[in-house]
Amino acid sequence: MRVDYAARVAQRHGSKPHLPAAAGSGRAPVRSRPGLIVRRDLVAALDRAAEKPVTMISAPAGSGKTSLLRAWADRPGQDRRIAFMSVRPGQQDAQLFWLALLDAVRAAAGTEGAAEPPPVAPGFDGGAMVDKVLSEVAAAGGHFFLVIDDLHELGSAEATEQLTALLTHLPHGVHAIVATRHDLPLRLHRLRLTGELAEIRAAELRFTEAETRELLATCGVALPDEVAGLLHQRAEGWAAGLRLAVLSLAGHPDPERFVAEFSGSHRTVAEYLMAEMLERQPADVQRLLLRTSLLDRVNGELADLLTGATGSERILLDLEDANAFVVSLDPDRTWFRYHRLFADLLRLELRHTHPEAIPELHRLAARWFAEHAQTADAVRHLQAAGDWAEAARLLTDHTVSLTLDGQGGTVVALLRAFPAGAGEDSPELALVYANADLHQHRLAEAQAHLEIARSYAATTPPDRRPRLRTAIASLDLLLARLRGHFDAVFEQADALSSPAVGRSNTEVALAGDLRALALLNLGVTEAWSLRLAESERHLLEGAVLARGIGRPYLEVACRAHLGFVSGSQSFALVRQRCEEAIALAARYGWDAEPVIAPAQVALAGTLICTGEFGQGEQWLDRSRRVTRSDGEPGVRLLVRLISAMLPAARGQHREALAELTAAEQVQAHMVGRHGLSSRVTAWTMATQARLGMVDQARTRLAALDDRQAAAGEIRNAAAVIRLAEKDPIGARRELRSVLDGTAPVNSLLTPIEAHLLDALAWRELGDDRAVEAAVERALHLAEPDRMILPFATTGAWELLDALQHRTSHAALVSDILDAVHGDAPDRSAAGPIEKLSPSELRVLRYLPTNLTRPEIAAELSVSPNTVNTHIRRIYAKLGARDRSSAVQRGRELRLLSNGRT
Repeated sequence: MRVDYAARVAQRHGSKPHLPAAAGSGRAPVRSRPGLIVRRDLVAALDRAAEKPVTMISAPAGSGKTSLLRAWADRPGQDRRIAFMSVRPGQQDAQLFWLALLDAVRAAAGTEGAAEPPPVAPGFDGGAMVDKVLSEVAAAGGHFFLVIDDLHELGSAEATEQLTALLTHLPHGVHAIVATRHDLPLRLHRLRLTGELAEIRAAELRFTEAETRELLATCGVALPDEVAGLLHQRAEGWAAGLRLAVLSLAGHPDPERFVAEFSGSHRTVAEYLMAEMLERQPADVQRLLLRTSLLDRVNGELADLLTGATGSERILLDLEDANAFVVSLDPDRTWFRYHRLFADLLRLELRHTHPEAIPELHRLAARWFAEHAQTADAVRHLQAAGDWAEAARLLTDHTVSLTLDGQGGTVVALLRAFPAGAGEDSPELALVYANADLHQHRLAEAQAHLEIARSYAATTPPDRRPRLRTAIASLDLLLARLRGHFDAVFEQADALSSPAVGRSNTEVALAGDLRALALLNLGVTEAWSLRLAESERHLLEGAVLARGIGRPYLEVACRAHLGFVSGSQSFALVRQRCEEAIALAARYGWDAEPVIAPAQVALAGTLICTGEFGQGEQWLDRSRRVTRSDGEPGVRLLVRLISAMLPAARGQHREALAELTAAEQVQAHMVGRHGLSSRVTAWTMATQARLGMVDQARTRLAALDDRQAAAGEIRNAAAVIRLAEKDPIGARRELRSVLDGTAPVNSLLTPIEAHLLDALAWRELGDDRAVEAAVERALHLAEPDRMILPFATTGAWELLDALQHRTSHAALVSDILDAVHGDAPDRSAAGPIEKLSPSELRVLRYLPTNLTRPEIAAELSVSPNTVNTHIRRIYAKLGARDRSSAVQRGRELRLLSNGRT
């Protein structure tokens, strides 16, 4: 299988399609390599080693590790499936490492959709990614090989630890081969003890004398046998040293003298041979090699810029064809790198001969990388040039975008490269430190750095001020989310009043990133403050903007919260938006990431409210699994609250109280009050009262101030306490402000609950007609969304048996009783031939009752003609002849309950 793996990785790193990064996935590219020999014995040794689950190839630079891997992987006729990747130089980010490896696995396995790599995201679960890679290689079946080259370039301790987990849990038939210059802390001792680890070291990679002679012959270098033996002895079988020697010997006027003088350490030998090569190269080639040696990767355009000449690409292609330590990085041969040791020595020569040119070369490279959206590379070259102020400015402007690109580890590494004078107290870098602090949950440090950044932004040039203020507003709002300090940051919303107008495509994209992130943070902060209309507007705007600028993670994050803010409109809208967000997250492989938890828990809450406890519990479990213990407190509080609803509905009050207590502990660590805090407090008091802990509930109620106590949820809890004290008159008095609509409430659940508590109080007072009227009012409010939860949690379902044949909500009553008795309709059961619309389902639920068609129309506030139309469609879709057969068919399809008498 051949794939354009370099172009795919280029997309992941934010470069243009024609700018591949120095990492690959899929099979290693194959091309005829003149002047290389096939080391059959060494390839056979790797074949034997690869039969073990894990093979480590560890040897210094220039030992021939990559050449061995290519020769082994690309033999004609072999049918192994091999996922081949090289780690990018200086790779600091675990996420980018794992996504590149996943790309390689999918390319080798031929997985559908492999052409589109998963997007990067600031939120990353390495353990989940390890599981995903293991799952996909296991699903590939048969023998499968993971080949990871240049692992020494991986600078992420997190990724190294995760790689240990992968290597020690490989499925049967899956083998891993890892090549590195030095041993890494992979903790593979158990594999070594059990004989499941094979190791190839520098000694095995050394050329034999016979291989040295074959290399000389292949390259057309004729030496007497004793001279060839001396060369092998002097090089000690070192592959790079021999390669350098052979290149210099080709056409040398006195090869025997050359071999006689060939001695010393590897570096000394390499420096000597490099000088031989450079002296024999044309001036333009020497200039290109020296002036581009400070780059990790180079293309023709960049080389032309640094040399001030043209035709650099042709020179690079010719050097690679001559095997002169130049390696192409993509199948189209547009990007190249030098052999690591060769590049080091070229840089040394550049420092010796033209030290004054080095800073300007770095500046030219930085400018080119910045113009081509390669910000991290641009910052590195500015740092190398000593332009610390410009490096700080560029990193500050792009820190949010780099984090969104999954390069948070790179940002931290770039920060460490600044000198002490430009360290943590630098106002230019304060925003970068604040961003890094927030993503490591160091909230106090983030607050201090944001204050420095705020002061700095007020004195910056006018053209940079809007961008910095938008970035600060975004991070302010993120800090507010993580601290639960909502009221303190709404004044920052003025930074979002209009998008910043950039003067270039890069600035426009940057402004889009900042604005989308700010809209997300503002919308979520408003959601937890129950400013639902404003939250919906900002989240929708953020989602549309995120899609437009190609930020799927931000779009998923925005849409994941839209379900919660839709609760005041309808449960149908909640379900629709949650399911859309979950489907979008699954498309990008984020269905087990924290970003989608708000949608999962909101969907769980809706299902529990409508009596679908089993399905609700499944989604609740998913949200628990992806919610981190140190994650956003607003989400954690919501998860705890929904977790309390389920046992409360099942009458398991002690379990409910434990979850509510945990929710209060989350609230205690928040600076402000979450919009759902009054519900947590109210349900805690009510649950205590139902458990007989009336004194504790009374003490908690007395501790509330007048504003808190006036909330509808608290008044309902006070009524529960009164009922537990056998004081129904007092309970009705507590409910008065909720029933007359003067008490503030945060959802429709509260007035339904109030009417049911009123009914329970009337039962204690012996007024059956008042009981029936109160229950009927509760059913009327519950009918549009099929709200079942309050009937279960209050115990008012016990009042429904007597009403089932005298209510206009008989179908809902049956559903409530089914849910409470553990026989809720299975909404996932097979449906009719054609799906019924929501309006048709509402009419269907009235068909088991004795209501006439005009009476059904009155209940639904529609015309009789509309009801007649719906009934005709119901009959057609259910294949029914009359009302009775429609009801029977509806029950068979579990669209209606079986009915209880």
